[in-house]
Amino acid sequence: MEQPVGIVLVSHSERLAHGLRDLLVQVAGEEVPIEAAGGTDDGGLGTSYNRILVAVDRADRGAGVLVLTDLGSAVLTAQTVLEDRVANDAVLVDAPFVEGAVAAAVLAGTGAGLAEVTQAAVEARDVRKL
Repeated sequence: MEQPVGIVLVSHSERLAHGLRDLLVQVAGEEVPIEAAGGTDDGGLGTSYNRILVAVDRADRGAGVLVLTDLGSAVLTAQTVLEDRVANDAVLVDAPFVEGAVAAAVLAGTGAGLAEVTQAAVEARDVRKL
């Protein structure tokens, strides 16, 4: 299999980002590069430009990177990172954080490309629970 699309989880909570990463590794396997970028540099609630940048770079194995965020300022920080980053192979997606991440990870694990993985994350918004 070619290198899979990477996934970066940006949350205000380090524990939330790492917990979701643990779930995704269970459904997608270790082959999919999944990085958590939660919390601030000092371990508090919030987002960190540096944590996001490092996570995107680590998740990038050549097939592109999908970035999912939880709340407003995480979106703004992630956008800034992606605008400043030299490589333009990372995409910020407007998708539900958990459901979108699961859908993306499952599809990334099949070797699907960045466009397909992104679409799966977006479509997760319309999956009803009842």
